[in-house]
Amino acid sequence: MDRKDRIDGVGAAALVAFAVLLGFNQVVIKVSTAGIEPIFMAGLRSVGALVLIWLWCWARGITLSLPRKAWAGAVMLGLLFTAEFIFLYLALDWTNVARASIIFYSMPIFVALAAHFLIPGETMSGARALGLVLAMLGVAWVMAKPGEASIGGDIAALMAAISWAGIALVIRVTPLSEVTPEAQQISQLTISSVLLLALSPLFGPMLRDPTALHWAGLGFQTIAVASFGYLFWYFLMKRYPASAVASFSFLSPVFGVGFGWQFLDEPIGMEIVGGLSLVAVGITLINRR
Repeated sequence: MDRKDRIDGVGAAALVAFAVLLGFNQVVIKVSTAGIEPIFMAGLRSVGALVLIWLWCWARGITLSLPRKAWAGAVMLGLLFTAEFIFLYLALDWTNVARASIIFYSMPIFVALAAHFLIPGETMSGARALGLVLAMLGVAWVMAKPGEASIGGDIAALMAAISWAGIALVIRVTPLSEVTPEAQQISQLTISSVLLLALSPLFGPMLRDPTALHWAGLGFQTIAVASFGYLFWYFLMKRYPASAVASFSFLSPVFGVGFGWQFLDEPIGMEIVGGLSLVAVGITLINRR
C-alpha cells in the first residue's frame, strides 16, 4: 500500500464519508435506545463486532498475538472502551443528538491537553493552545444552556469524550502501540463485551419492546461502525498523514447536528450553532502541525 504525504481527492472523499457515517450513527443509537436498553445494546454491539473482526482476521491470516508487555495496556484499553460506550449510550438516551455530538467529539481537547504533559514532541504551540481554548469555550457554551435537554446527558457525553481520549493516549504511550490495529480492536471488544453485558441489568429492563427498526439499528452499529467502519479508519490512518486525517474530525459533530435536526426534529438554538462553530475551529487548530 502506497503511503501518501497529503490528503488527495480520494482520501478527502473517504474521510467525509466516514464523518457522515459517524454523525448518522448518533441518530441510529438514539432511535435504537427506544427499544433496547443502552448498555445492553452496547454489549450486544461489542459481541457482534468481536465475532466479525475475528472472522475477518482469520480469513485474511492477520495475526492477533498480544505480547506480554502489552497486556496491561490491553486491559486499560478494554476498561476505557467500556466506560466510553456506557457514557455515550447513556448520553444519547438522556439528551439530544446535537448536544451529545458536539460534546463527545470534543475529544481532541483532552488528547492535546494530556499529550502536552505526557508525550515528548507534543508540546502545546500557540495555535494549538488557541484551538484548545476555543473548543473548550464551545463545549461550555453548549452545556451552559441545557434548555429541555438533560444536563446528566451532557455530563455523560463529556465523560465519554474523556474516556475516548484515554484510549488514544493508551495506544500512544504503552507497548500496545506496537501491535496491529486488529489486535487492539479485539482487545477492547473482548473486555467490553463481558463488562457491558454483565453491567447492563443494573440499568433497568434490557428490552424496551423492540421492533424490527431497533434491531436493524443494532445491526447497523455492529457492522457499519464497530466492525468495518473502524477497520476503514485504520486503513486511512495507515495511508495518509495522521494529523491530516485527524483534521477532518470536526466534520462528525457537524453531521451529527444536521442529522439530529433532519431526522429527529431537534431544535438548533444559538448555543448549538455557536458551540459547534467554536469546537470545529478549535479542533482544526489543535490538529494543525
